[in-house]
Amino acid sequence: MKRPRWLFGWTVLALISLACSISGTSEMLTPIPDFLATDAASTVEAYLTQSVPTETATPFPSMTPSPTVLLPSLPPPTATTPCDQARFISDVTVPDGTIFAPNASFTKTWRLQNTGSCTWSGYSVVFHSGEAMNAPASVALGTVSPGSMVDISVNLVAPGAAGSYRGYWRIRTASGTFVPIVNAADGYSFFVDIRVQTAATATSSPTSTWSFVPVLTILKFDLHAKAPEAQWISGGGSGSGTNLTFGGPDSDPNGFAMYRNGFLLEDGSRPEKVLQMHPKWVDNGVISGRYPSYTVQNGDRFVTKVGFLANPDGTCGAGNVIFQLNYREAGTLHALGQWTDTCNGSLVSVDVNLNSLAGRTVQFILAVLANGSSAQDWAVWVHPRVVNP
Repeated sequence: MKRPRWLFGWTVLALISLACSISGTSEMLTPIPDFLATDAASTVEAYLTQSVPTETATPFPSMTPSPTVLLPSLPPPTATTPCDQARFISDVTVPDGTIFAPNASFTKTWRLQNTGSCTWSGYSVVFHSGEAMNAPASVALGTVSPGSMVDISVNLVAPGAAGSYRGYWRIRTASGTFVPIVNAADGYSFFVDIRVQTAATATSSPTSTWSFVPVLTILKFDLHAKAPEAQWISGGGSGSGTNLTFGGPDSDPNGFAMYRNGFLLEDGSRPEKVLQMHPKWVDNGVISGRYPSYTVQNGDRFVTKVGFLANPDGTCGAGNVIFQLNYREAGTLHALGQWTDTCNGSLVSVDVNLNSLAGRTVQFILAVLANGSSAQDWAVWVHPRVVNP
């Protein structure tokens, strides 16, 4: 029996209405991560919703460390954790560049983590190269189980002449081999770096008698060392935010964050501690890293230099980005500083006074935003850190 045409029409309309109703009630909005904190109209929502062409994520070809640093060949990664492996965590005492009087005694302490699968027993810390600073040839380590951190202290004496000095140290196993350090510039070493200043090399007031007072800059929160602990997210284009794993690879089309210690920068330098952040490989792509909580103290300052890796021939590329320092407190994102930079052969020095946050617990957020194309945005932060004073 044929049904009336009006009945068929109402049935179709009812099915369409039901489908729309189901679609409307089941759609979930994806939370938008906090990449940027700006007062401008170009908020992260715009970066996550605009439709732009995807660029090719081509690894930068000149990622080679300084030729003056010995680079041992590490074994290829395997599915299992190596027996002997370590990670440098932080300088506990005597940050790089600390000034001492001639022949001053001091204790240098490093914090490292046993990231291998074997317990350190019978291991020692040994002087390897550079300035020994009257150090013992080796210092015995206690037992350190896998995953544990250890503070390694060595008693040193500053040289008698004015100048800059650096001594390199390594961890040696009971069998005499060196333990690889995954985030070391040369794969094995950590170092102490000081300056010796005498009355003759210091600036004195013409109306007063000069006396030497060591200026100690204390490293409070090392954003370079803690980069693997940060939450890394990239965004831009037509998709939502993407979680990233620190360490690359540098061909990831979603962008990457990784160490570039000892690599050539646009100003011709090769700093020991370099953090690279490449935004998602789309026009106006972004990347951010939210760090663990830190309680700010009076006198704290955030210091770093920002800029770009150099081209293979040492020249500048076409990098053009916005660097941002933000912080998150009680679920709200706030801006602390913003620096627009292009690859021009020089780095930008950054020094942000954090006294307005003294006594408050915050999460610092480093962010990089591509200004248009992200194809050559090899953006770097040179040892980003909080120091005091």
